[in-house]
Amino acid sequence: MSFAQAQSAPSRFDGKFFQDLRWRSIGPHSRGAISRGHWCAGQPELFYFGSVDGGVWRTNDAGRTWNPIFDSQPIGSIGAIAVAPSNPDVIYVGSGEADMRSNIGYGNGMYKSTDAGKSWTHIGLTDSRQIARILVDPADPNKVFVAALGHAYGPNAERGVFRSKDGGATWQRILFHDENTGCD
Repeated sequence: MSFAQAQSAPSRFDGKFFQDLRWRSIGPHSRGAISRGHWCAGQPELFYFGSVDGGVWRTNDAGRTWNPIFDSQPIGSIGAIAVAPSNPDVIYVGSGEADMRSNIGYGNGMYKSTDAGKSWTHIGLTDSRQIARILVDPADPNKVFVAALGHAYGPNAERGVFRSKDGGATWQRILFHDENTGCD
C-alpha cells in the first residue's frame, strides 16, 4: 500500500478510544535515547530511566506504561540515575548527558528525591555540566559517589569523583587530576 493510499484508507478505529490522549514533547527531535536506567532490587516491575534530553521516567508495571517524574525541574538532560539499595524511595539523578559527541545536552548538577520521584531537590555540583555515574552505598542512602565529566568542550574545576556523606548536603572532591580531565 502506498502512502497516498494509506492516507485515504478508511479509519478502522473509533475516535472515542483516543479522545483522552494528549501530545507531550519529551525533548528535541534529534534526541530521545536512554542515557541510564535503574531497576529496583526486590521490585521486578519498578524501573526508572533517564533520557538524554527528556527527563526521568518511571514504570510500575515492567514497562507497559511509563510516567514522567522529572518534568517540574529546569533541566531535561540526564546523565546518570541511581536508587538507594537500602531505601528505594531515595533516588539520585545526575544531569547532563554523559555520552560525549558533537551534539550533547548539558546539565546543572545533582538532584535527589526522598519520596520515589514525587518531589525533587537540587543538591549541588551545579557547574559539573555532565555527570556520568552515581553510586549509592548499599547500606547508607546518604553516602553517595558521583563521577563528573565536567564541561564537554573546555576546562573547568568541577570534575572528577565527588563524595557526599550527608545525602548531597555537602560534597567533597576525592579524585581530581586537572581541569581538563573528567571521570566517567
